[in-house]
Amino acid sequence: MEKLLEILEEVKPGVDFEKETELVDSGILDSMSIIRLVTAISDEYDIEITPLDLVPENFNSAKAIYDLIQKLSD
Repeated sequence: MEKLLEILEEVKPGVDFEKETELVDSGILDSMSIIRLVTAISDEYDIEITPLDLVPENFNSAKAIYDLIQKLSD
């Protein structure tokens, strides 16, 4: 989770990712941010995030993103 928080901070500095639960719904992460995030996560965790995974529920919080990473890593 710590590496994910570092990636999120690089993509969108200054957000409290540990507390925020509406990253997509509130517009903190826009489409360009999500593309940068998906690329960084794919490289770091050696997983493939498909278009089917690109739904707001998977990116609204650091926990949701981490859960997606865990699911795709299995």
